[in-house]
Amino acid sequence: MSGTGETTWVPRKRRGAELVLTVMAVGLAIFAYCAVGLGAEGRVPAGAVGLAVTLVVVAVAANLLIRRFAPYADPVLLPLVLCLNGLGLAMIYRIDLGMEARRDSWTSLAPNQLMWTGIGVAAFATVLLVVRDHRRLQTLTYSFGLAAVVLLILPLLPGIGQNIRGARIWINLGPFSFQPGEAAKICLAIFFAGYLAEKREALALAGRRVLGVDLPRARDLGPIMIGWLVSIGILVLQRDLGSSLLFFGLFVVLLFIATERAGWIVVGGGLFALGTWFGYLQFSHVRRRFEAWQDPFGDPDQNGQIINALYGLAHGGLLGRGWGQGSPELTPIGYSDFIATSLGEELGLTGLMAILLIYGLIVERGLRIALTCRDAFGKLLAAGLAISMAIQVFVVVGGVTHLIPLTGLTTPFLSQGGSSIVMNWAIIAILLRISDQTRRPAPPVQPVSEDEATQVVKL
Repeated sequence: MSGTGETTWVPRKRRGAELVLTVMAVGLAIFAYCAVGLGAEGRVPAGAVGLAVTLVVVAVAANLLIRRFAPYADPVLLPLVLCLNGLGLAMIYRIDLGMEARRDSWTSLAPNQLMWTGIGVAAFATVLLVVRDHRRLQTLTYSFGLAAVVLLILPLLPGIGQNIRGARIWINLGPFSFQPGEAAKICLAIFFAGYLAEKREALALAGRRVLGVDLPRARDLGPIMIGWLVSIGILVLQRDLGSSLLFFGLFVVLLFIATERAGWIVVGGGLFALGTWFGYLQFSHVRRRFEAWQDPFGDPDQNGQIINALYGLAHGGLLGRGWGQGSPELTPIGYSDFIATSLGEELGLTGLMAILLIYGLIVERGLRIALTCRDAFGKLLAAGLAISMAIQVFVVVGGVTHLIPLTGLTTPFLSQGGSSIVMNWAIIAILLRISDQTRRPAPPVQPVSEDEATQVVKL
């Protein structure tokens, strides 16, 4: 209540609701981990207590951090992410057990994933502590653009670049491998948001009207042509169709949001179709992906991954085999690129749809943050980060379920991999920072005395 008798609405912080949802998410992850041990070995895993303590400490620390440094942030994002991360840990542990039973030597991946989860939460905390106001990122728009280009070039450098499964998208950092494209995704989102917030009025001007669609002016096609060339360059040099689709799709959708011109979608879609057709004609690895999509059983030796994945989904059926009762270890790299089909085998179509619903809720909360944000840069950045996750999930799940050609991206928060976990936790931190800034009440206006008002009038 203000001094003039007017009521000032103050949004609720909802940290208590966040804590309750966080406890439920951690409980679900611990239950899944124990269920894997009971289903596969008939006993509770020996490391269940240690995992439970670690997850509880991580969850409580994250909740306390948000209470202190982002008290008005969205209360749903953290529990959703913890739930996905915990389910991913349980699934990777399940594949560890299956591989240990079938092979004499197998290095367990679950402890490594738990370590990267801790590093991801540390990155989450660092972003919240360092970025106190998301609008300051706009002052570094072109610096982030340059950083994105450097990150994308790193895998191409001799000595540190590494070719894995036909795609040159990794670099070696001592005993670890890192995928710079995951960090470049954040840098590009900041660059695109900053650039479009500044240039949206010029880009919104329509040129000619063709078939009922207002196309942009020819002079304004420069940015989208550069984005197209960068995406095609990634496809050509790194042989990574998934990242090419992700980066270019992010730019085109943000162009549409910034300008509200459907012509950008038409032009962008046409350019990507042209680039894909060029890649199909010129590069054998792209052609093999399309041929495997059209007829995976035509070459069983070459397409064993997608065939095993489809058999695994069929084996799971509607309700799944149950934790520890399927055979997800039969699918090559079922802990990474194909973890969605591994979960579909154990949890069935019902469980897989529930996981996709969690992703949908994360994207919805991100878009809600974008809608309520008061500044153009924050709107575009929140929308870009949410849409990038939506595109990535669609590309990954669509590829492994045979809806679209296989690409090779990781499933956020579920797949085994350090760079993916760390960078996706950083994305959530940025979204929480924007939502805190958006929902935070404006500082109260101090009343001006009659003497001060008289002095102002005299001046």
